[in-house]
Amino acid sequence: MLKNYNRKILKSLKVRSKQAFLTIATMKLNIVFKSIVVFTLLSFSTLSIGTSTGPPSKEDFIDLKEIMPNLRSDLRYYGDNNFVGQPIQGYNSPKALLTKDAAYALKKVQDELERLGFGLLIYDAYRPQSATEHFVKWAEDESDTTMKLQFYPNIDKKDLFAKGYISVKSGHSRGSTVDLTIVSLKTKQILNMGSPYDLFDEVSSPTHTETITKNQHSLRMLLKRRMEKHGWKSNPKEWWHFTLENEPFPTTYFDFPVE
Repeated sequence: MLKNYNRKILKSLKVRSKQAFLTIATMKLNIVFKSIVVFTLLSFSTLSIGTSTGPPSKEDFIDLKEIMPNLRSDLRYYGDNNFVGQPIQGYNSPKALLTKDAAYALKKVQDELERLGFGLLIYDAYRPQSATEHFVKWAEDESDTTMKLQFYPNIDKKDLFAKGYISVKSGHSRGSTVDLTIVSLKTKQILNMGSPYDLFDEVSSPTHTETITKNQHSLRMLLKRRMEKHGWKSNPKEWWHFTLENEPFPTTYFDFPVE
């Protein structure tokens, strides 16, 4: 009797031990499985984010005319009316392109000016890096002063780099910088800002007042304040030059052609 009783106890203990082992093993497997699931979900989430954004490309840009049909332009680097005196490399079509963020920020300015009877005129927008390199190559050739009288009459060409008018990199190539002015919708005339576009001179500073009229300075301030209101920052050397404050690609210099 005692032996049978002991056998039953031992058998019961073995069963319980086996059940306990299986329970622990199941718990461990559940933990491992949950870890795998979490890791997989995180991996897919990261992959999804990377795929949706992707590297910046020309697909992140928009032709300004598509969203602002009344926008006027005088795209100087597509032709020869510029400080180089010839069409600039990379401008294969008379289009003004900007990143989508910059384009829609600019549209707010255009819409606001139109309600006042004015509009914007674009001189330059996105600029391929190859165009900037064209400028640099031209600036290094000090013998070519064909356009000096019109664009840099008071500056020696050799000083254009030192004074910051020419650089090896341009904010325009990041796609959120624009050169522009204001036009009257009624007369179709460009407003007189006191100095012409791309004049490399101190008079082109937005804060310059010594040699321009009060009205000309007021017009510069009108442009500056309307642009700043909608997220743009001005350039201290050029009244026409603005960069989107929160530009989407602050470290990327694009080089696809304008076309």
